[in-house]
Amino acid sequence: MRIAVFGDIMGRSGRNALLDRLPGLKKKLALDFIVVNVENAAGGFGVTGDIAEAVLEAGADVLTTGNHAYDQRDEIDIFDREDRLLRPLNFAPSNPGRGSGVFEAKNGASVLVAHAQGQIGMHPSDDPFAAMERELAGAVLGKDVDAIVVDFHAEATSEKCAMGHFLDGRASLVVGTHTHIPTADDQILPRGTGYITDLGMCGDYDSIIGMEKSEPLRRFITKMNAGRFAPANGEATICGVMVETDPATGLAKTIEPIRVDGRLRRAMPA
Repeated sequence: MRIAVFGDIMGRSGRNALLDRLPGLKKKLALDFIVVNVENAAGGFGVTGDIAEAVLEAGADVLTTGNHAYDQRDEIDIFDREDRLLRPLNFAPSNPGRGSGVFEAKNGASVLVAHAQGQIGMHPSDDPFAAMERELAGAVLGKDVDAIVVDFHAEATSEKCAMGHFLDGRASLVVGTHTHIPTADDQILPRGTGYITDLGMCGDYDSIIGMEKSEPLRRFITKMNAGRFAPANGEATICGVMVETDPATGLAKTIEPIRVDGRLRRAMPA
């Protein structure tokens, strides 16, 4: 089975680029299942119902979020209405929505998608490792489900690496999101789990992690807040990875980066 996960959609530029490219990538790469992180899709902060629907119609099977999940406060109810839109599972149980689900892939296989948020440098949340342990206790890879995909939305690379090794051999793919810069460590871990520390974003890289440069620069230089952050709207690079799984075990056979358009060096699975 071929599974692709795309990094945080950042504002209008990243959103339009992915909506335009996703149907073609799905066909070109013969993808059976697609996950897209949408937590910065609405002006850089959160997601709306209309945006979620558009990304799903373009070909995504599941949408993940992160610490900005509820930033569009007037539309928080979408997390209760749309089962394919996930928030981190280690948020408070009373929060709207859910953090995981089992979904059917294009080829009929079952895919568990589990989504958690890190604790280092992030707003308070429950222990993501304990949350993942509970989640995977009820879904054994290759027995209960055909594939398991984990989006770990975290700031610290060390915490993301730890989660990868914690789940090695128990998940098909563990990807890090949140920091918006694609890392070069896509690999298959020793026990067979595909892993990358950060997918990068779908957004304009002539920016500061997707934001127009002027306000972040001002804050770094003067330590003063003079305005709101705004997403950069130049040509976006679409960033993600594709993993091909073993039908017998659900573990990764290959993992390859995806980078198309924009400023970054192109990468496309064979």
